[in-house]
Amino acid sequence: MNRRELLCSMAGGLSAVTIGDMAMVYGAKRNEKKRLGIAHFSYNIRLGAERSGRVKGQLADPLSFLGHCHKVGAGGVQMSIGIRDKEYIRKLRRSAEEYNMFIEGSAGLPRTALDVEKFDATVRTVREVGGAVIRVAIGGRRYEQFDKAEQFKAFAERTIKSLQLAEPVAARYRTRLAIENHKDWRIGQMLDMLGRIDSEYVGVCVDTGNSFALLEDPMAVVEAYAPYGFSVHLKDMAVAEYEEGFLLADAVLGEGILDLARMVKILRKTRPEIQFSLEMATRDPLRVPCLTEKYWATFEDVPGSDLARSLKYVRANESRERLPNVNHLPLNKLVKLEEQNIKKCLAFAREHLDL
Repeated sequence: MNRRELLCSMAGGLSAVTIGDMAMVYGAKRNEKKRLGIAHFSYNIRLGAERSGRVKGQLADPLSFLGHCHKVGAGGVQMSIGIRDKEYIRKLRRSAEEYNMFIEGSAGLPRTALDVEKFDATVRTVREVGGAVIRVAIGGRRYEQFDKAEQFKAFAERTIKSLQLAEPVAARYRTRLAIENHKDWRIGQMLDMLGRIDSEYVGVCVDTGNSFALLEDPMAVVEAYAPYGFSVHLKDMAVAEYEEGFLLADAVLGEGILDLARMVKILRKTRPEIQFSLEMATRDPLRVPCLTEKYWATFEDVPGSDLARSLKYVRANESRERLPNVNHLPLNKLVKLEEQNIKKCLAFAREHLDL
């Protein structure tokens, strides 16, 4: 099935085989009530503290992470699974089934042909633990990463080559690669890339907040990516102006400015099997310096109207009391706050989003 056929199928013409395959992909039966999962980055503070030895724990271990997310009431996990032996795979899959939780992987793409063998083993492991969606983040914040348009164009071509290496592996294991809109690709560029790959196994991990840093309307982003959505990073955002542009912060679900209910409705209607994972970073706001020359180095075709609309949106929704001011806190308080924020988000999703 090529991309055009896949889009046509979403209107209700999916074959029985395709529907069955999608049910496996998304880790739940079609009519089963969904519960919000947790993406690994939501626990970035604790994971970093564990790696440095400042906090005891094993949250980086998939079995431990799955168990912890089950205890706090999550419906699934999205994380790096790595390459595991058969016994570990059996334990992780059995635990997910007992908890009635979905598993999605997270991985980098192969950069060269030499990386394909490792990528193959990674995809195989995700499939064997019961997951068939792998979130891939290809770039970073392009306005920080690149100084010239040529640099971003070279990066885009490298990305295409990586996807061309990865797609046959994904197809072999019937595993969907979900590219996150990670403050790198604007809508037109993402859709162009998907069109060039033209595979039912390459789509989008729809992040509800990231693309505002690229001066794109959050609702337009969701509407554009929904037909290609294999996974969702659900987040809320808070904003405020500063001298070089605007501040952009993750907010507890329901405490920010996004119309999450409408976003969830759009995604569910378009992709009934899609799973939602919380991705909330407990940290101070990021700076989006959209009034500086460097910011515009890679945005050759972005109209000034996008800048005007974005700044107007910031001014209309600015609420400095919503912006977190937490980076100065001692580590033990940050770890505790991170856990509290995640639990608040899960509660909001249950009570207001039917997740």
